[in-house]
Order: sequence, then C-alpha cells, then structure tokens
Amino acid sequence: MASPVGISEPDALREILKSETIAVVGCSRTPGKAANGVPAYLLEQGYDVIPVNPFADEIFGREAFESLADVAEQSDVDIVCVFRPSEEVADVVESVLEHEVGEVIWLQQGIRDDQAAERAMDAGYRVVQDRCLKVDHRRLAT
Repeated sequence: MASPVGISEPDALREILKSETIAVVGCSRTPGKAANGVPAYLLEQGYDVIPVNPFADEIFGREAFESLADVAEQSDVDIVCVFRPSEEVADVVESVLEHEVGEVIWLQQGIRDDQAAERAMDAGYRVVQDRCLKVDHRRLAT
C-alpha cells in the first residue's frame, strides 16, 4: 500500500496552524454545514478567513470572492482550505498554482487527490489531505 501523500506529522501541522490568512474554497452560507461551521470557528480563533464562493456576495459579513484568481489580486493568503469534492481538487490546485495563491493547500476531511497533491508539492506547496482544520486546531494549537 502506498504511503499517504501530504503532511500529517503533528509538528508540521502546528507550524501550518500559525498561519494568519485562510482562503476557504467552497465556503458555505448554510449554518450546519461543515463548510460554514469550520470557517466560522476559524474566524472565532482569530484567523482572517476569506470566503470563496461564486454564488455568494457575502459570508460572515465578509466579501465572498468568486474565485482564487480574485483572491490573489486582493489578498495575501497563507492557506487555501478546500471544501469541494475530491474530483474537483485538481482544478482547485491548478488555480492555486496558476495564480500563486498561498503556501499551503489543506483538503478538508474526506477530500483527497494524491496526484494533484503531488503536483502541488512539486511546485513547492505544502499539502494536507483528508484532515479537518478545526479538529487539528483544537488538538494541536497552543
């Protein structure tokens, strides 16, 4: 069996969690959805959360961006957190690479694409797959 692609070591995750700005691709306006609850939690913890959702003008009282291209023009991002199905990850990674957004790509729990992750890592990005940012923050942040 192949080893998992991406970062999973606690010390490396702790380092990533020291970031400040997180663009959330697939951020939801709908309370009760993980794509709403996790970014809401991150806001409460002091992170600068940038919602990316082409179907929303505003989420959490913050401007929602249509795409990562729009985010790249206006904000410096540390982490691109992805709440999209695994089959859409390659397109998200392509956009991250094309627009040079962030330093870390974090695929939320249940989301993974080893090939796209390897491509991002080859381009110098750190990648976390199939892990919940909220859970890891609660477990590891000091």
